[in-house]
Parts: sequence; structure tokens; C-alpha cells
Amino acid sequence: MEQTLVVLKPDAVLRGLIGEIVGRFEKVGLKIVAAKFLMVKKELGEKHYPADRESFLRGMGEKTLENYKKMGADPVKLLGTADSLEIGRMIREWLIEYISTGPVFAFVLEGPHAVELVRKLCGHTLPLISPPGTIRGDFCYDSSYLANTAKRAIKNLIHASGSIEEAKYEIPLWFSPAEIYSYERVEERVMR
Repeated sequence: MEQTLVVLKPDAVLRGLIGEIVGRFEKVGLKIVAAKFLMVKKELGEKHYPADRESFLRGMGEKTLENYKKMGADPVKLLGTADSLEIGRMIREWLIEYISTGPVFAFVLEGPHAVELVRKLCGHTLPLISPPGTIRGDFCYDSSYLANTAKRAIKNLIHASGSIEEAKYEIPLWFSPAEIYSYERVEERVMR
């Protein structure tokens, strides 16, 4: 059994997609073991998107550069740099700013292979290339090109922990142990 953090970002909340998105996770048998509706303070945003995770920052920058290359866009002209780490740092600031612009719905899902399953259901972090049938593929179309040229985060509806290690880091940022509940869903008995 694994646990993973999911945060429905302000764009999902403001578009009234909480029930639709949560329902997709519940229908596959994942269970909610913690949930809260909140406004994210900057301090939480900074911890959630830590400045010292260089591989995370470079990864965001590299995705941006790949997207720009496909679209024939010049990152130096649009962002002032082609350095993936520097671009990642810019994106981090936009992410922190965005996650604190409106209410979010954060929850912890539990189940077998929860991290991998949730990521699969969410689709690619770049909605433009996320396949139909995924949450991002069905409900958004944003791209790094559109977001970066507007100097904002990609509006991709949802954050989901990228690995078991990331989930173990993120869940305690958002929930205390007393806020996480243990219980058995009917499907768990059936799947044994």
C-alpha cells in the first residue's frame, strides 16, 4: 500500500472540477485518507516547491526547452535564458505564486501502486501533450509556451507526488499524522 499527495490547484477549484476529479480516483479503488480545503500561504508553497531540489528545477527547465524546440520558439528571446536551471527557478516562482492565488483542495490517496496510478490518471504535466482519457487530457490544454510567454505557471489542474520518496516528503507538509485516517473500503476485501 502506498500513499500519495494530490492537490487540486486553483484552476480546478475555480472551474468546479473537484467532484469530477476526485470521483476518477475513487472509481479505480483509491481511497481518500486525508483531505482539506485551504488557501496556501507562501511559506507552504516554498516548502512544497523547494529551491534546493536542483533535479526538479532542471527537469522543469528541460521540459520547457523541449517544448520550445518543438514549437520553434527562442527561449533566450522569450525568457532571457536557455539555461534549464535558471528557467526552472523562474517556473518555481510562478508555481509558488499560482498555488497561493486561490483555494486548493488537498488530499492523500492510499492504495496499491497509488503514486504510479495517480500519475497515470492525471496524465502528462504538460496538458497539451496529455492523452484524452486522463484528467489533464480531458480538462485542460495549457502548454509551457503559453504559460512561460505569459510569465505564469502552467494551469494543469492538479499536483500529484512524482515518486514514493516525494510523497513521503510532501504529505507531512500538508497533513499532520492526526489528520490521516485508516479504514477499509469494500474493494479492499474483494481484491485480497
